[in-house]
Amino acid sequence: MVPDVSTGSDSRGLIAYLFGPGRRDEHTNPHIVAAWDMTGAPDPGRDPAATYSQLARRLDHHVDLRTRELGGKKPPQHVWHCPVRTAPGDRYLTDTEWAEVARRVVHATGIAPNGDEKACRWIAVRHADDHIHIMATTVRADGRRPRTHQDGRRAQAECRRIETEFGLRRLKSGDLTAPRTPTGAERAKAERQGQTVTARQWLRERAYAVAAAVHNEADYFTVLQSLGIKVKTRLGPETGDVIGYSLAAPGDTNSAGEPVWYGGSKLAPDLSINRLREHLPDQEMTDRPRYAADPAEPWEHTITAIQMAHSVLDSDDDAAAQGHLAAFGDALYNIASSTSGPHRAELRAAAMAFNRARRSATRADHQAATALRQAATELAYASNEPGGLAIALLFATVHLARAAATWHEQRGHEQQAAAAEEAFLHLHAGYQQAAAPALAELAHRTPRAATASRFEQDVRAALPDHADRILTDPTWTALTTTLAQAETAGHNLRRLLTEVSAQRELDSAERPAEVLNWRIAAQPNRRTQAARRQSAINGTSVRSATPHPPATPVTTRPEERSRHR
Repeated sequence: MVPDVSTGSDSRGLIAYLFGPGRRDEHTNPHIVAAWDMTGAPDPGRDPAATYSQLARRLDHHVDLRTRELGGKKPPQHVWHCPVRTAPGDRYLTDTEWAEVARRVVHATGIAPNGDEKACRWIAVRHADDHIHIMATTVRADGRRPRTHQDGRRAQAECRRIETEFGLRRLKSGDLTAPRTPTGAERAKAERQGQTVTARQWLRERAYAVAAAVHNEADYFTVLQSLGIKVKTRLGPETGDVIGYSLAAPGDTNSAGEPVWYGGSKLAPDLSINRLREHLPDQEMTDRPRYAADPAEPWEHTITAIQMAHSVLDSDDDAAAQGHLAAFGDALYNIASSTSGPHRAELRAAAMAFNRARRSATRADHQAATALRQAATELAYASNEPGGLAIALLFATVHLARAAATWHEQRGHEQQAAAAEEAFLHLHAGYQQAAAPALAELAHRTPRAATASRFEQDVRAALPDHADRILTDPTWTALTTTLAQAETAGHNLRRLLTEVSAQRELDSAERPAEVLNWRIAAQPNRRTQAARRQSAINGTSVRSATPHPPATPVTTRPEERSRHR
């Protein structure tokens, strides 16, 4: 059961919608099922003599009194609106049951507490089988405004109790950090245009992808505009600084032909200008040179940063953990954009799913996640995709997504835990698509029997407690090829096996050889590292301050670019 609290200032307009035919003639048999006073609330749905204006006057009675007291000035946002909908698949409630739901919701939210004779006036209108609309005017009989602080959260909590008592499907509780859902009008408009997503959803995904890839606030707006998205900034009257912004999708206009604007915070809470500034690099960080010489470095750095994030989630620092989850959300967009192959679709779906898991009521320490965010941004500028490292990175994201789901679940963040689990499933599917041919290729190039036997001895010496499971793992032959590559790269195998096994425990790994394979593949090439150090000694920089623009991470495919053509 889903409540959705909002406020406005047009009583008659809302009443006309509630009792009207709907935008697509979807309203059937609209009528009042409960009210502050059933005998005093004219019902335009059941009483032929009742009109919208009569009902509006009755609801606005105390508002009008308060308006006269204020010298003709109406209280702001005095119309309170809360649709309550059952979940798909739930049984349809009777009018009597919906009336009880309405009374419990207005009591829980402070609109009309039980026994309060001076409470606000309200009605509950049913015009469909699966939901009602509760409408109230937020001026009490004594002229005061009701105490509706956190009314959305209180409505959610009451609906969870109602679900249990009515035998309905129990939905996951939110914490008011979810993005706004598209309105019925937005969904209807998308359907008319033959689109699968609304303009609000389309803009949200583009904004997240751009924010993940750019280096500063100015680039954020510039790249959005390069994608055909209209940008409107709001400037402070004294300083002239940007204090807010709105976006409009290409071709998305209202009936007057004007762009339909969505403020950043209306797309998602962490897309407001202030939230963006919390994690976008400052100018000093922007001016630093970026990696360009070695294409493997961004992938190596991102893997290391994700492994570090995994350790942070195991710590007691919730603010740092929340900061790393937000940075991981950015990283997923850049990983998807920097990846080629059929598994890219799963990675994009994972990035979209994880958006709900990247924020919670816990305030994030974004500075703690600087390393992960910088690494992910470097990845956005990477020129190519090194096969083994790319799959090793996918392997790391799978485990971090599962850890994120566990972290949220332990803290009672039900919606975030579900979103992280959904992202995990997409990442796992993408990893399997990418890893299966890579592991088969590694197994095909297995070294000679004598070399494999020597590697077996190294495994037994370095990891005696896990050796039998590793050597009987179906991916052991692929691991021998990776061990041969690591040895050629200058690694001491026994030391390397000990180091990578210590990154995380192997006891719970279903395929420990596969785990070791990608952990080893993620290790930097020691010979390349030596060359980098020598290059630095000789004064030859391996960095470039003029990277290629991040076209890949934020460019949409042709079918996506036609979304609002």
